[in-house]
Amino acid sequence: MNKVFSFWRQVWSSPDLRKKILFTGGILLVYRLLAHIPVSGIDRTALRQLFSGNQLLGLLDIFSGGTLANFSVAALGLGPYINASIIIQLLSVVYPKLEELQKEGEYGRELVNQYTRLLTVPIAILQGVGMFFLLRNQKVIGSVSPLEMVGLLITIAAGTMLTVWLGELITEYGVGNGISLLIFAGIAGRLPVILTQTAVTLETINVANLLVFGALSLAVVAAVVFMNEASRNVTVQYAKRIRSGKEYGGQTTHLPLRVNQAGVIPIIFAVSLVLLPSMVGGFLEQVPNPAISGAARSVVQIMNPAGWAYSIVYFALVIGFTYFYTAVVFNPEKISEDLKKYGGFVPGIRPGVATTAYLNGILNRITLAGAVFLGLIAVLPNIMQAIFKIPTLSIGGTGILIVVSVVLETTKSLQSQLLVRSYDSLGKL
Repeated sequence: MNKVFSFWRQVWSSPDLRKKILFTGGILLVYRLLAHIPVSGIDRTALRQLFSGNQLLGLLDIFSGGTLANFSVAALGLGPYINASIIIQLLSVVYPKLEELQKEGEYGRELVNQYTRLLTVPIAILQGVGMFFLLRNQKVIGSVSPLEMVGLLITIAAGTMLTVWLGELITEYGVGNGISLLIFAGIAGRLPVILTQTAVTLETINVANLLVFGALSLAVVAAVVFMNEASRNVTVQYAKRIRSGKEYGGQTTHLPLRVNQAGVIPIIFAVSLVLLPSMVGGFLEQVPNPAISGAARSVVQIMNPAGWAYSIVYFALVIGFTYFYTAVVFNPEKISEDLKKYGGFVPGIRPGVATTAYLNGILNRITLAGAVFLGLIAVLPNIMQAIFKIPTLSIGGTGILIVVSVVLETTKSLQSQLLVRSYDSLGKL
């Protein structure tokens, strides 16, 4: 505990870091205020009843940070941006020019980000149309003129882009990844509501089950921390070289390969896709054609968030996205080329192609462990809800991984920035 206080005292004593933390806090406050600015023409009572009786919409509301239940100007949250990011990253695999663009340093990344932002707008409009018809069919929204509907869609799309902009401001001028922090703020902001709902329903909940649930939740948090910090250290040696009569290299170091290279991203991506069939099915249920509406109802029933099919698909998507994103962020071929360039090698492994194959083998094995863990954590809330019968905490448990991962990533970002400032101060002596 003393180390924690000491760390935060050092962070707060740094003027630059203090400004970044205050800036991040200010942006998060603006985002939370944005979540409570409602769109006009909504029946609030009908909206609350709809969300209280629909687990799918409740889950969507958790990841939107409460903006959906209020149907605020940022009702869709970061969902369209996340979907656009998934599409761009999938296209980079099948479209070589886009993949090359991502490797062109700062300029290439900025251009890819611009494409993602542009794609976010039509996705936000499409999702806004789907949400509008869903709420209208549930009598939450009355009849509106075409002009009013256009205004509603523009407002929702603008709210999404404003949210994306706030996240990018945090990334550039604040602390940590802005998009992840906004999702974290949304989940954390809904935690008091979930705990209040649990307290109200205590009479119908077995207190012993609640205590066991709390103990298991703490164990899950500890496991998440352990897996996020776990790594496989690959020994790397550097050959001795003599230049201008001086000897360089010869030291031994380690290349850390994290078990969870992808962090929280696979969960976010998987949630965005696994909810899509239920959303589309809910919209098509209202179609007059009996064949279409019947098929849509079947899809909605099968992909119910409380069902086993939902958990199995969710688990598979998390594993798939873990491997996919790990391949995007970690390139064994580039690492082996860099090692060879600077005279480094893995003992017993030839530099070049053999080193790439060796690193790939290790990465595949540890990524499997990380992917299975992420998948189990993702579906664990459904399992625990089925065992302990605490429906109000089942959705909140889904965000444990995101909250813990974002806290760890932000803490590491602060530690690295604090270390850089320590080196800078030593250099000025």
